Amino acid sequence: QVQLVESGGGLVQPGGSLRLSCAASGFSLDYYAIGWFRQAPGKEREGVSCISSTEGSTYYADSVKGRFTVSADNAKNTVYLQMNNLKPEDTAVYYCARLPLYYADYDGWGNGNNYDYWGQGTQVTVSS
Repeated sequence: QVQLVESGGGLVQPGGSLRLSCAASGFSLDYYAIGWFRQAPGKEREGVSCISSTEGSTYYADSVKGRFTVSADNAKNTVYLQMNNLKPEDTAVYYCARLPLYYADYDGWGNGNNYDYWGQGTQVTVSS
C-alpha cells in the first residue's frame, strides 16, 4: 500500500527555518520522484520543489529558489524540504506526492496532474 506522510510543519517567525519530512512506504524512491506542493487559502496549488534521487535531479519554483533545499535519504525512503528565510507568503499547507520518473523533468514536475499519490499535508505558518 502506497503511503506518503508529511511532518515537520508548524508556526515560525519570518526569517526562520523549518524542515519538512515526507516518509514514503509501499514503494522505493529508487523508482519514483517526489514533489512538494503547497496551497494557501483561496489560492491555487503551487509546485514548490521536486527531487529524483535516482537521476540526481532537483527542481524549484522561482519563488523558493535559494531559500528551499530538497533532499532524499533513499535508505530511509524519506524526502526532506529544508526551508530557510521563511516569509509570510510561504504560509500554506504543504503536500508531498509521488511522481513517475517519466514525468520528472523541467516541464513535468510542476504539474500536479502527473502525480499519482499524495500525502495528507502539513501546515506551515509564517507569522510574527
